[in-house]
Amino acid sequence: MQSDRRSGWTLAALAGPCLPMAGLGLPLVVYLPEHYTNELGLPLGAVGLAFMGVRLLDILFDPFIGGVMDRTRSRFGRFKLWFAIGTPVVMLATYMLFMARPGVGVGYLWLWLLVIYAGFSITTLAQLAWAAGLSANYDQRSRIYAWWQAGNVVGIILVLTLAPLLSAVGVSGDAAGVAAMGWFILALMPVTVALAIAAVPERAAPPAVHKAGLAEYLALIRRPSVFKLLLADLFVGVGPAITGGLFFFYFERVKLFEHAASGTLLLIYFIGGLIGAPIWTRMAFRTGKHVALAISGVFYAVVIAAVYFLPAGNYPGAAVMMFLIGLPYSAGAFLLRAMMADIADEERLASGVDRTGLLFAILSGTVKIGSALAIGITFVGLELIGFDARTGGGDQGLVGLQVMFLVLPILLSLLASWIILSFPLTAERHAQIRAALAERDSAEAPSSSDEETHAAVRTAE
Repeated sequence: MQSDRRSGWTLAALAGPCLPMAGLGLPLVVYLPEHYTNELGLPLGAVGLAFMGVRLLDILFDPFIGGVMDRTRSRFGRFKLWFAIGTPVVMLATYMLFMARPGVGVGYLWLWLLVIYAGFSITTLAQLAWAAGLSANYDQRSRIYAWWQAGNVVGIILVLTLAPLLSAVGVSGDAAGVAAMGWFILALMPVTVALAIAAVPERAAPPAVHKAGLAEYLALIRRPSVFKLLLADLFVGVGPAITGGLFFFYFERVKLFEHAASGTLLLIYFIGGLIGAPIWTRMAFRTGKHVALAISGVFYAVVIAAVYFLPAGNYPGAAVMMFLIGLPYSAGAFLLRAMMADIADEERLASGVDRTGLLFAILSGTVKIGSALAIGITFVGLELIGFDARTGGGDQGLVGLQVMFLVLPILLSLLASWIILSFPLTAERHAQIRAALAERDSAEAPSSSDEETHAAVRTAE
């Protein structure tokens, strides 16, 4: 019988691939848009539209691949197999995007963004659905996904230390930093994926294979618990994506920090996220996941509002503020995924079908919509109000930059907290669902006499 509590070593192996995958996810939001604009010379609006357009197109891929994963049956498992398939796709596209030279065009950016997001979808969906089967316990799922998120944050921290390390050995320039991020991903991806596949078990797939296409995808979205969670996830994700995409613009042009100093502030932000993960896990044990998530959203809104009053050039004050803003960073990422794993149980009880892959494909879709809207709207909006993205640009558009960086994330975070407070799938309700599933699974399992009869028939034959 599967244990409800997995060892720390098992969860560390599961989280290992998050190191290179987070090292990919952060640059895709924060560094690459600016890199392709400032270093490679592509127009600001064209870069924003490319990142937004590819993200929106990639959403159509998620229900397809999530359904395929749910229908997959192999001796290697469902999700392990797809995790291995997606890895070389991610590695190839990483090389092409991070090692690009001046002279590449917008078409080149579109092509390799499409490839990298397809590979990223496959690996991320497989890992999240794989993790959902490691425990059926309401609280242990918070712990599992907290480990997953801690892996992501550690990966981000490691990526952010690359620029200071390069500077320490005499290598300077943003292009060198982006290339180093690419090599970081390429070096760690095969090692961590191989370790996870070897060390982390996967729950056996049910023998029956059910249809899992677009119609099922849309039907799941209409489920009240799914719809409420998706709305909260969208609003939780858009705010940090906006601040991430505008981070360097804001701290360099409004708060007057050098690029290197802004980079260290971003590092402090993610250190806060790493420290915050166990805090929100313990709170979720006491209050329930949805209440802990709502509290984290209010906390985020309060501390980001305080950034407005931070004096320009005050690095100690900025460091404290970024640490506080980072504390709730992890909460939404892992609590919402733990809640989606609970919804997978609710769906299996209602329909008799395991749609774990499809449910995480839905959740992945809101993440992509949020990040696409964040980069596309803000970059295009800044261009429309005359903001000059180049270093040393004038003051035009700075007020609009501040509104986008501060006001929008505050409003979205408070809205997400209000929505998730009424989430219906509490710990008590999930316990009832698990009890009903256990009773049904026991009734449907072949009895010992049936097994003896079948064995006798096979022997006679």
